[in-house]
Amino acid sequence: MDTIMGYLNNMFTSLPRTEQTYKLKQDLLASMEEKYYELKKEGKSENEAVGIVISEFGNIDELIDELGITVGGEDTLLPVLAPEDTWGYLVAKKRSGFMVAIGVMLCIIGPALLILLVTLAEFGFLRGVISEDTAGIIGVIVLLLLVALAVGLFIFSDTKLERYKYLQKGFNLPYFLRTEIEQRSRAFAPTYTLSLTMGVSLCVLSPVPVLAWSAINEDASGYGVTILLALIALPVFLFIYYGSIKESFGFLLKEKEYTEVPEEKEEKRFKSSIASIAWPLATGCFLISGFIFQRWDINWVIFPVTAILLEVLNAVYKMIKVK
Repeated sequence: MDTIMGYLNNMFTSLPRTEQTYKLKQDLLASMEEKYYELKKEGKSENEAVGIVISEFGNIDELIDELGITVGGEDTLLPVLAPEDTWGYLVAKKRSGFMVAIGVMLCIIGPALLILLVTLAEFGFLRGVISEDTAGIIGVIVLLLLVALAVGLFIFSDTKLERYKYLQKGFNLPYFLRTEIEQRSRAFAPTYTLSLTMGVSLCVLSPVPVLAWSAINEDASGYGVTILLALIALPVFLFIYYGSIKESFGFLLKEKEYTEVPEEKEEKRFKSSIASIAWPLATGCFLISGFIFQRWDINWVIFPVTAILLEVLNAVYKMIKVK
């Protein structure tokens, strides 16, 4: 294989050092390596295997013409990732995803605790101990504390990835690292599939407690809503945490779905801007409807409705951009 590697390096010496030629070189190396080991298994000697591989893959003139590569072009090679940067990014992305997932869970659990406290004060063991308004105030304090903690986690998670932002400008991955990451990605696939299946199943089953509790005691349906939000919080954690791990593999391997074009980046900025306005307004409506109109039993629908409206706005934005 050392002979093949040396021959391949000489073949690409005169070509411009661009990402396109780098990918071509990695693809050729993978094909040559596969053919080499196949010939060795057939009983070919070292020299025979190397000679056959070079004779089959040694001429890249046709590929150069087909890809429109100009010999002697400007040296625009992207930085090659070192192993420590590669594994460091994977670890940082995993930790960042965990903190974001916990933060989003806290944002969901906050309203759940608020509804639970109000329901307990109205129908449960806190009835007569504290008033509904007092329970609501305590619930809001807990909600704001959890949201503040979540915001802190979001900010801290962003700092974890700060040193790897240069990767957004482009990079090249050595062949041995690409092979290792591909193996890890394949090994992770069953775990991701299981988490996705569990999350979707919990989301589908989440309305069951509300329906069941309403059938038993319609006045105390707040208990069912609390369980519903708790059931939603868990799949949200699964989606974000395991999704971030999958995304880190896809990003390093430069899979198509993780290679953003400018239009996709603009779409993300639009969605983020709208969400930064919509969610505070939704929280405000939730608190107003609870304290002023005492509709803690139903006002939780504000949050799923807000999420649906955001997706509708995003779809409309896409349609307008296409036109």
